Amino acid sequence: MATINNRTFNMQELPAGTKEFRFLNFLELIKLPVCTGKIKDKIGKVSDIIFKLSEPFPEAVGIYIGHGWSKPSEFIPWDKVIKIADDAIFVYPFEIGEHYPPFIDQPGWLMVNDHLIGRTILDMDGRRTEVVNDVHLLETKEKMFIIHVDISFNGFLRKWGLGRLKLIKDQLIPWKYVQPLSLEDIGNTDNVTLSITRNQIKELPAEDLADALEKLSGNEQQAVFSVLDSETAAETLIEAEPRAKRQIISNLRKERAQTILSEMTIPQLTNLFSVLPNDDVNELMELLSKQEAETIKRILSEKESAAHMLMTTNYLAKDKDKTVGEVLNSLKSSELDRSCLSYIYIIDSEDGSLLGVIDLRELVVAPDNTMLSEIMISPVVTAEEDALKDELEDLFNKYHYKMIPIVDRNDKLLGVVVDKDISAE
Repeated sequence: MATINNRTFNMQELPAGTKEFRFLNFLELIKLPVCTGKIKDKIGKVSDIIFKLSEPFPEAVGIYIGHGWSKPSEFIPWDKVIKIADDAIFVYPFEIGEHYPPFIDQPGWLMVNDHLIGRTILDMDGRRTEVVNDVHLLETKEKMFIIHVDISFNGFLRKWGLGRLKLIKDQLIPWKYVQPLSLEDIGNTDNVTLSITRNQIKELPAEDLADALEKLSGNEQQAVFSVLDSETAAETLIEAEPRAKRQIISNLRKERAQTILSEMTIPQLTNLFSVLPNDDVNELMELLSKQEAETIKRILSEKESAAHMLMTTNYLAKDKDKTVGEVLNSLKSSELDRSCLSYIYIIDSEDGSLLGVIDLRELVVAPDNTMLSEIMISPVVTAEEDALKDELEDLFNKYHYKMIPIVDRNDKLLGVVVDKDISAE
């Protein structure tokens, strides 16, 4: 992660090879003088910046200068840009003639001012959400990309030269969730649409879905959440920020809420309930079994939760005398959630004691006739059933495992605690 200008960004989402870079707002560049040498060598002002639509981010191809008064426009290719300063953009002098050539639009080119600024963002069903008030850019060596669109009021202020009056936090929507409508039809519409369709949204990871939901509110948020199946909805709800959790839960029908809650573990339910208003918690408790509700109430009321309250039995354990081939064949027909298949725990078939552990990646590359006992790692990092939550957090922080097995005093495997289930909200 990187924090630039009080904003936090996932570095993995930036263009490949990005090292030296800075972030800019489009409306801070519009109207800047374009100069071929010193500041006095002005040839015009920035009217727009042209980008070509490419994956994963649109890349700048040039600067558009519109002179008006029937004078031809000028197009400055991006490779002619020397420097973007606070008070001007400096470019190389003309190579041929007295001016750069006129702008000629090309297929797949996007004009930020014409095609994005002021456009209404629609959700996947065509309902209005917000307006694009600014576009967030990333400048690297010799290149520039569109990274986000800004729907906050700050962008509106920048449009009128009042950016110094920043009133609220910028509201940035990642470009991967936004796309312009067909450029051939752009002149006939004032809309931009979220690039999440009913089919695509079901394929996104829960983390990305949660991120998308946090950018929406009200009816739009509910519309996106409503197309998720119960399992995906539960995973997304787990990943969402507390504010989004509260918004989503407050609008769920009882039947829908019950199916989603049924996909969640006790620790996950506890974490969810811990950020909800009491009225919502009481209503949701009625949708659970009496045993589940009592367990969650007990955990919520206790300062320190013990491992046996936080563990799940959703894990994979195999006898030490099994072969790799036998286990891999059984995995193909396993109904366990994929998130539970990170490790294979090796146990003694007679007393259920934990003997070792195998990372799934090691299992896949081992010969089929290899015995599990030959490739297992032993001893295993474990916690006893009465270990407190703080102790478990220390183990996760120290070893960075996705799961930690819980054992009794005789080393019998009782369950596992998953890292996400004890992470603080």
